[in-house]
Amino acid sequence: MSAAPPGLAGHNRISTQALTSTARAVAADVFGVPAQQIRASWSDDQGLLALRLALPIGVPSLTRTLQDPSLVTGVGGSIWDRTHAAKALVLQQVAQLSGSRLSRVDIRITGIMAAEGGRAR
Repeated sequence: MSAAPPGLAGHNRISTQALTSTARAVAADVFGVPAQQIRASWSDDQGLLALRLALPIGVPSLTRTLQDPSLVTGVGGSIWDRTHAAKALVLQQVAQLSGSRLSRVDIRITGIMAAEGGRAR
């Protein structure tokens, strides 16, 4: 019986806490909100990981948006459009950073954060 080649013996594991921290950091970057305000959880999806995020989203001042509807376009579109577009980006970045295989990202917007000056990500 021969020994395993050097560097191949053993196993590597990434903890749920590390995956959660990675997902929160990516979502914070994509949505422009503090990572502390983002909740992330994981579930098994037929052998792949399904990520669930719950977070507030930044929006321009509602008063300013009424005065200048183009502010919505300036921040990337409606809340729905921005959330939908973010799914693929979050999935790709979390998978790339962690090496994990994700099946999907479910995002629940829990509130809004009005941005000063009408600029929000």
